[in-house]
Amino acid sequence: MPFHQYDYIFALGMIFAFLDAWNIGANDVANSFATSVSSRSLTLPQAMLVATCMELSGALLVGARVSETIKSKIVNPQDFTHAPGVLMLGMLCALVGSSTWLTIATAIGLPVSTTHCIVGGVIGMGIATVGAEGISWDWKKQGVAQIVASWVIAPAIAGVFASIIFLITKHGVLLRKNPLKWGFIMVPVYFGMTSGILTMLIVWKGAASLNVDNWNAGQICGTIFGVSGGFVTIVVVFFLPFLHRKLIQEDWTLRWYHLFFGPALLYRGPVPDPPAGQEIVQDYYRGKITREDVMSGPSELDPTGYGQDTINYPRDIDIETGFKTVPKALDEFEMEDAGEWWEPRNLPRTIKDAFMHGVRKDVVASQNKESKLLGNVKDLHARASRFDNKTEHLYSFLQVLTAATSSFAHGANDVSNAIGPLSTIYMIWLKSEVEKKAQVPLWVLAYGGAGIVIGLWTYGYNIMRNLGNRITLHSPSRGFSMELGSAVTVVMATRLSLPISTTQCIVGATMGVALCNGDFKALNWRMVSWCYFGWVITLPIAGVIAGCLMGIIINAPRWNGPAP
Repeated sequence: MPFHQYDYIFALGMIFAFLDAWNIGANDVANSFATSVSSRSLTLPQAMLVATCMELSGALLVGARVSETIKSKIVNPQDFTHAPGVLMLGMLCALVGSSTWLTIATAIGLPVSTTHCIVGGVIGMGIATVGAEGISWDWKKQGVAQIVASWVIAPAIAGVFASIIFLITKHGVLLRKNPLKWGFIMVPVYFGMTSGILTMLIVWKGAASLNVDNWNAGQICGTIFGVSGGFVTIVVVFFLPFLHRKLIQEDWTLRWYHLFFGPALLYRGPVPDPPAGQEIVQDYYRGKITREDVMSGPSELDPTGYGQDTINYPRDIDIETGFKTVPKALDEFEMEDAGEWWEPRNLPRTIKDAFMHGVRKDVVASQNKESKLLGNVKDLHARASRFDNKTEHLYSFLQVLTAATSSFAHGANDVSNAIGPLSTIYMIWLKSEVEKKAQVPLWVLAYGGAGIVIGLWTYGYNIMRNLGNRITLHSPSRGFSMELGSAVTVVMATRLSLPISTTQCIVGATMGVALCNGDFKALNWRMVSWCYFGWVITLPIAGVIAGCLMGIIINAPRWNGPAP
């Protein structure tokens, strides 16, 4: 029978679970895609669309249908079998603590581990109920010690892997005499290796419903090598002819759908003369000054791509902001005359503008701004090496692959964990008892996935602009190395049961690639310290909020009516 006397706990759990999911999208997913957007491999709208498709697909198609009643075994759920309503309340307080701190962290641009947020909330409510002795603190029982260790383990391992990948790319391709030629040779190898590693990521970390624990070594190896071989075949047959026609023959008339023509592109007619100013590929380093620019004296950095040292801005460019100031169109004048935004006839436009607000931000341009926290971003970028632009373009496709697959695994694994407390609340409300395993209904996964997507679309830009180029200079080859290094770390740590966080992995990978520039100052140590600060304070703050709230409620005086 349902716990109807606790309907209000279930209702509040729905609200705060959505707020928690919204913040996961605005913080956790956003910092995962900050690398792709900062390197210009994906535009912000493209990143939003990829994340939306992959996060929802991962959650709904292969997401965990069963989760632990209390995440990470920090507290034993059997301590609450005699009082299931208290566990419902505890999970609600954990959600309040987690979502409150996540909202504050996201607002100030502080990247944090969303998993550690909810674990901190569970620790707080556990101390308030069963006491500190009821909390699992040691390493062997997957307790708090593992979480503390992850602050060092995850970034260090990811940094090592990412730096190895980038150094191989740098010296094996980018610094060669003909980097584009060597890029063509290595692209199939990279696609095969990347697809194989990302298949491991999905099979071992992100595909709970596949029940791979029952797979033998032959099935796992067959899946990994089969996917890898399939990708290599597709790349050689379809992708390389497309890239040859575009980058070597510089066919500016190619469109994305010509990719499916495959070898037929090699026999396409002569390339027509391009129009004046036609670019084959975008300049991935536009708006970023070089060391020569710094040594030559002060200059105005134009973040819009009109030139690195442009003094005479076009007339439609605002000199202070660097953004276009387009004259008002007729519909804008009409909108001004339409009345206030809250009027019924204006509500559809208002809702659309609110949802699209975060997509219209220029994340890359805003990363060039300086502050006391950021320091001299221009000098940071000037210390990094530049590589051949066409060769960089090859790696943009690889980076999209790593970003999309990592997002799929995140949706399948981390999303279901994030809505675990809501599942616990719902199952106790439905059955009036505590179970060791809490079923995760499909609607809960969809509910959490929707919250994540909305959070990413509406406020994900805030975390994206605080990372990426503000830590070090990004380019497709660097971004690919960062994301693949992070994915390798997640795969390895998952198999070895090591404590990791995807947030910490991508920051550690960024640090490793930045140090490969051979200049200690090519890495923004202020931003690294800012990230570490967020990781360290997340657990205690979320725990204090949840613990204090839980302690106040369960120990509050009870009012039984006026005295007779």
